[in-house]
Amino acid sequence: MRDAPETSGRRVLDFNDDWAFEGQAVRLPHTAVELPFNYFDETAYQRAFTYEKRFEADPAWAGREVTLRLGAAMADARVSLNGAEIARHRDGYTPILARLTEHLKDGGNVLTVQINGSENPEIPPFGGQIDYLTYAGLYREAELIVTAPVHIANAKVETHDVMSDAKRVTVRAEIADPSGHGIGGTLTAILLDTNGAEIARAEAPAAATAELSLEDLHGIALWELDAPVLYTLRLTLGDDVWETRIGFRTARFTPDGFRLNGRLTKIRGLNRHQSWPHAGYAMGAAQQRRDADILKNDLRLNLVRTSHYPQHPAFLGRCDEIGLMVFEEIPGWQHIGGDGWKAESAENVRRMIRRDWNHPSIVIWGVRINESRDDHDFYAETNRVARELDPTRQTGGVRYITESEMLEDVYTMNDFVLGEFENPGSNRPRMGLRDQQEVTGLDRKVPYLVTEYNGHMYPTKSWDQEQRQTEHVLRHLEVMNAAYGNDGISGCIGWCAFDYNTHKDFGSGDRICHHGVMDMFREPKFAAYAYASQGDIDGGAVLEPVTFWARGERNIGGVLPLVILTNCDEVELRYGDNPPKRVGPDTSRFPHLPHPPVIVDHRHFSAEELGLWGMTWEDAEVIGLKDGKEVARRRFVADPVPTTLEVIADTDSVGVHDEVRVMVRALDQAGNKLRFLFDPVTLSVEGPARLIGPSTTPLRGGVAGVWLRATGAGEIAVTAACDRFAPVRITLRAAA
Repeated sequence: MRDAPETSGRRVLDFNDDWAFEGQAVRLPHTAVELPFNYFDETAYQRAFTYEKRFEADPAWAGREVTLRLGAAMADARVSLNGAEIARHRDGYTPILARLTEHLKDGGNVLTVQINGSENPEIPPFGGQIDYLTYAGLYREAELIVTAPVHIANAKVETHDVMSDAKRVTVRAEIADPSGHGIGGTLTAILLDTNGAEIARAEAPAAATAELSLEDLHGIALWELDAPVLYTLRLTLGDDVWETRIGFRTARFTPDGFRLNGRLTKIRGLNRHQSWPHAGYAMGAAQQRRDADILKNDLRLNLVRTSHYPQHPAFLGRCDEIGLMVFEEIPGWQHIGGDGWKAESAENVRRMIRRDWNHPSIVIWGVRINESRDDHDFYAETNRVARELDPTRQTGGVRYITESEMLEDVYTMNDFVLGEFENPGSNRPRMGLRDQQEVTGLDRKVPYLVTEYNGHMYPTKSWDQEQRQTEHVLRHLEVMNAAYGNDGISGCIGWCAFDYNTHKDFGSGDRICHHGVMDMFREPKFAAYAYASQGDIDGGAVLEPVTFWARGERNIGGVLPLVILTNCDEVELRYGDNPPKRVGPDTSRFPHLPHPPVIVDHRHFSAEELGLWGMTWEDAEVIGLKDGKEVARRRFVADPVPTTLEVIADTDSVGVHDEVRVMVRALDQAGNKLRFLFDPVTLSVEGPARLIGPSTTPLRGGVAGVWLRATGAGEIAVTAACDRFAPVRITLRAAA
């Protein structure tokens, strides 16, 4: 839902400033405890906290409805105004709506939000051990919504006949009248194009639930992955105006694959946790949108799974804008609680769908607890709720047990078979994915989607040995290749996009799951390019040799076999004074990938050349070619030394309350990261901003990252100092 501009009778006020928290004034989003990067005590935030905000009621609010909307609070929240409890919310991921109207005073008011970060076994996802953290705090933005006494509360907008020339939109609007004034007047629905011009309108008498239809719509563009056209549906009732964005598209999982707007589309995705170092969940809308951009543009994905809970509306809104599909699911991880817990989980389904049902990017609802056992009655209910609220989307239920009861529309499976051959006693040959009917145990094909693979089966850090990096890359490629080669698999969603903090029971003992193809600072590991290279070259050439270019890094020395991740037609390898070699993609090993990697190995050298390869370590160049012309080049030096300290902000302009990422990279003479340089870097900030986390941090894999949070308007200067380099200073500007 998008509230209208304040020119209407509806006003939406920023309510993030001047909260009192444990003796300090804070601004939302806020994390109750800033944890260290690793090796921390995760129980530090598992206690009660109180936020308080004092504010004056505006005389203009007289006779209006005033509602507080907290984007999310982790996890068990009670909201009170002037001593009276006005809301209780036991869901850490969906908004809290608290009606202030009846308890507002003409003068000063005291709003109190009590939260409990404890892992309460009565509330999903808690009760067992979960492989991620649930950082306490008011970690999303807060708004005050001022409306007429009778106003539009929500609306479900559906598009119909999408593949026809004449399309149709239906609207089911909910009108709120909490003070009992009586609902009357006319409700108007207006469809606006991308420029704000009116396309069509319809009217109906206002009612608690009012239905409208806009018919015979021509010239409507579809929401496509490469052209995600969005329209605005505006509802008006008196002076109340409410808006939502919509897209015209069909999305259907079938036994023969996934179809978007009728076309078979192979899903290529990754899972995303909404967490960051030090800040936990408490990053604002700008960085939520930035994550979506990374997934779509840097990793070249077409779908993201919101593991394992509903995520920020700004993230979903950006997915709408850029054409990134979403698999959204309810909170949970393996554990199913008692009857009260199950009832709360069914409410999780209801809250998630009612919040997000108009996002065209969402193509499937996850209504099963991730990797849980079968529970017929429970999952019959979660599916019933989803289908009742939104019959336009299919349901999925993510499991990792085979022959699981299929109550959902799509059999969604975490398939970690690629790691099974390592287990003692396993006689299964190495394979990317199992055939769906082996997994389902059914006598027929059904809509089928792989929702996790790799991850914990082969965790890899940015500075791990080169041979492990290569194996990490190959495992991701093998699963994607298997998915592309099987028409009965709609696609695959890898575990996972970014490394993340976790409980002591998981990860590498350092409270980090190093499962991502990027680290926690969104810095790519080599495996990130396994995904990026599957994007067409029109979106940018990818050329990433999986090597540190060091003669003795591998167990037996050298760099062969050398995997080069690329979407180029072929690559040219130049090594010292040797004749250059041109090598094409390895279509024999990866016949189904859009862009198989180039693998340089013994096949490309004579016996004499192999004997000479690496005996004298020399510089090298790898050149990517498209239609015989150079489109990318990488250079490697035989004697890398610290040469450049690169300091780059994601943008040179930031909102006055937004966060921005700054990356510091130690580079050699050729501009490659020095992955085994772990020196400390000290960062200092001048101007209206503060660092999130410590000012001194080590290079990890040759890289250090930090987020800044702007605290006002003006110029911000960041200086990075490291003993191996001269200090580097960059500037950016914070503006409204």
